[in-house]
Amino acid sequence: MNAAVFSASALSLPISFSKTRSSYLSRKKGVKGEFRVFAVFGDESGLVEKKSQWRPLFDVEDPRSKAPPYKGKFLDVNQAIEVARFDIQYLDWRARQDLLTIMILHDKVVDVLNPLAREYKSIGTVKKELAGLQEELSKAHQQVHISEARVSTALDKLAHMEELVNDRLLPGRVVTQLDKPSTSATASAVELDREKTNTGAKSLNVSGPVPPYSPHLKNFWYPVAFTADLKHDTMVPIECFEQPWVIFRGEDGKPGCVRNTCAHRACPLDLGTVNEGRIQCPYHGWEYSTDGECKKMPSTKLLKVKIKSLPCLEQEGMIWIWPGDEPPAPTLPCLQPPSGFLIHAELVMDLPVEHGLLLDNLLDLAHAPFTHTSTFAKGWSVPSLVKFLTPSSGLQGYWDPYPIDMEFKPPCIVLSTIGISKPGKLEGKSTKQCATHLHQLHVCLPSSKNKTRLLYRMSLDFAPILKNLPFMEHLWRHFAEQVLNEDLRLVIGQQERMLNGANIWNLPVAYDKLGVRYRLWRNAVDRGDGKLPFSG
Repeated sequence: MNAAVFSASALSLPISFSKTRSSYLSRKKGVKGEFRVFAVFGDESGLVEKKSQWRPLFDVEDPRSKAPPYKGKFLDVNQAIEVARFDIQYLDWRARQDLLTIMILHDKVVDVLNPLAREYKSIGTVKKELAGLQEELSKAHQQVHISEARVSTALDKLAHMEELVNDRLLPGRVVTQLDKPSTSATASAVELDREKTNTGAKSLNVSGPVPPYSPHLKNFWYPVAFTADLKHDTMVPIECFEQPWVIFRGEDGKPGCVRNTCAHRACPLDLGTVNEGRIQCPYHGWEYSTDGECKKMPSTKLLKVKIKSLPCLEQEGMIWIWPGDEPPAPTLPCLQPPSGFLIHAELVMDLPVEHGLLLDNLLDLAHAPFTHTSTFAKGWSVPSLVKFLTPSSGLQGYWDPYPIDMEFKPPCIVLSTIGISKPGKLEGKSTKQCATHLHQLHVCLPSSKNKTRLLYRMSLDFAPILKNLPFMEHLWRHFAEQVLNEDLRLVIGQQERMLNGANIWNLPVAYDKLGVRYRLWRNAVDRGDGKLPFSG
């Protein structure tokens, strides 16, 4: 069994709003062969002592007297779980005390405003008392929000700990032999924790030439363009699943998508123009409506001709197509940024990599302090342990110790929210504890076996003035290209080796969880499974 380690950030043990020593779990490095957690508990003072009519409602026993007696010890599996559960119990009690503080302060406000009491106080005294209480209430409300975030984070981490423990206790672990035998006992075999489905542990093999796209992968709505890029007299040519398409607006203003090949002599239609809601071929002037029907054939008799079209819809600033043969799903996913965010940039790029490889990269944050040393991760320290914490059935979660939430949204979309304090700097332990945020949308459209159309949208919940600055979008594009170039040199190298037979998922580890889940989901889609994994 591999040693399971938990750093100080693994649990959010007691931390008070002021004058406290935090209680935490820390790892002892270099210990192997068993589950070891080192526990240290602290104390806390300054709780509200004043009696109140509200106290019976919050009368929960102080759990600190029942803290597990493991101070200064390394713990086994069951003891570590016990400590984690105590953490939850303590945080619940702490949150109740915070709420009680608010109720008592409200009582004080009522006392100050009592007509009988006001007769013995000057207006200045009343104002001064109310101002002091207002400041105390503000601090108390802030503390409640902090406690709420800590409880949520602790619950998530407890779930992750239990899942980790179960993974190590359940049978079905996979032992993988390295490519070349080694004289080292620790290098001769590596025990892997695999994502498990109902059929047991699954080994990933992504190697060799990219196989033909499964028809099942086509039966999804795919975002292909931003609304702002599709004017009434313009068109947007795209490739999707190795087929050329062109998008334009019909006479009614609604978008349509047709095969980007004229039925007459196979000329690319996007080289032509859009006239009165019809796309005109530049070769002989044949014109097609958004349903693919030829409406005009200059200089000859009009024949009944139709080119292939795809279902095409517009929603929330994006154009979507359905390239599959099955009837389209009745609803589209919501890709709008969260409430309070303002969109600052929408960029489209064509990248020379297969879309699954790009998704693998986007779903991995552990590489940031090694790969992005000249851009957003410049100056980041390298954590002793990186984890992606997620529900057992989900394709979303958050990175620990980074304040970043992330979600894979089928079939090819990655959403992320990053807590920041200033450009290039992370803040806090979770996004909930951060004051300002960056929200990102990445869409990886499968153009062909070696090309991806990337749609990128960036939103902020601060600095709205940036949106109105001239040339700002050019700066965002420059920065996005810098970040992508740091990734591309690595992903292109992966792609070359994959095509020559290397398995790019040969040895997944704990922080690869979201990428592994994407690959298991993708494999299930390709097989045509009736129920897809991690779908809730």
